[in-house]
Amino acid sequence: MGKELDIWQIRKDFPILEREIYNRRLVYLDNTATTQTPRQVVDAIVQSYYTTKANVHRGVHTLSQEATNLQEAARQRVADFLNAESSDQIIFTRGTTESINLVASSYGGALDDGDEIILTAMEHHANIVPWQLLQRRKRIIIKVVPIDSTGQLNLDAFRSLFSERTRLVAVAHVSNVLGTVNPVKEIIRHAHSRGVPVLVDGAQAVAHLKVDVRALDADFYVFSSHKMYGPTGIGVLYGKRHLLESMPPYQGGGEMIESVSFEKTTFAELPFKFEAGTPDFVGIAALKVAIDYLTEKGIDRVAAHEEFLLKYTTERLLAEIPDIRIFGTAPGKAAVISFLVGNIHHYDTGMLLDKLGIAVRTGHHCAQPLMRSLGVEGVVRASFGMYNTQEEADRFVDALKRVSDMFR
Repeated sequence: MGKELDIWQIRKDFPILEREIYNRRLVYLDNTATTQTPRQVVDAIVQSYYTTKANVHRGVHTLSQEATNLQEAARQRVADFLNAESSDQIIFTRGTTESINLVASSYGGALDDGDEIILTAMEHHANIVPWQLLQRRKRIIIKVVPIDSTGQLNLDAFRSLFSERTRLVAVAHVSNVLGTVNPVKEIIRHAHSRGVPVLVDGAQAVAHLKVDVRALDADFYVFSSHKMYGPTGIGVLYGKRHLLESMPPYQGGGEMIESVSFEKTTFAELPFKFEAGTPDFVGIAALKVAIDYLTEKGIDRVAAHEEFLLKYTTERLLAEIPDIRIFGTAPGKAAVISFLVGNIHHYDTGMLLDKLGIAVRTGHHCAQPLMRSLGVEGVVRASFGMYNTQEEADRFVDALKRVSDMFR
């Protein structure tokens, strides 16, 4: 696996980690919601605005050509990062949410009343609501795979949900609440044996484990830049070419056309037929820098570091915090700890931790159906990134002990 991460050198790239919250050094443990951005990525954004800001694919002048080259280099970098067959299978969107909505609207538009889609009990709202919106138009049937007490999918139940009307499976690679790493390769293999394509929500996976869309045989794979140390407002949809070519455009406008008349419009080839309007070409170019940064650090090394923090913190929490309940105990889970302490409301816990300089997330985490299946209204979530340290884990546990003691 090579040398370990130089955490203190990495932390120098993230100036926000030097901030003080209520006169205490910030401990940022909300990485599942969004990661912080290294100065290399911010510098790339500033450099683009200062030196190469011009609309892409529309100008013969130098600035436009340079901006276009930066955007298309980013597209190729994403393709390489995912091991996609070709860069024209990479569609830029505003985030995971828009990527899923694109598939639901475009691929879903070909479904008929009575067709079925399989989701799981742990899905983020972004992988539930778009299918419900489609359901209003198409009267499709949504089936849901249950989970067990550890937060793992019931694969026998999953297999039993298939019928001759099943048209798509949409599943999270990693749960944003439970940290469960789903066996997506096995899920895809079974779905394909039934002739059913699979969309994988990789928002919580790409910054923490190596993703190879061809090895997975994923039909669609989606993720967001801001969860992997990149800029906000940028997302990716990977799709197999035959599926993308069969799908109509999601939006209409400039750039996605071949020719337009008032009688008829013909559309551009992949990937541009799905990229209407002026893209965030500055953010897209910066995504390449974020991927380079993460790759340079080594995803395997990042994952090993996060796994250590997860194990260490979990052991301390269970040993030292009375009445703590941790939700999601699947083996091999990602570095996410969702919990409640006794009868303390999750919001109160989060607010008090904030006063102690600890940033965690509270609430339903855009997973209300999952919360109901867990029998809770919401939870507190601490999640780790490459720049978090053992000292920060200790500060978090010590702070939570203080919060717990306040309610005794």
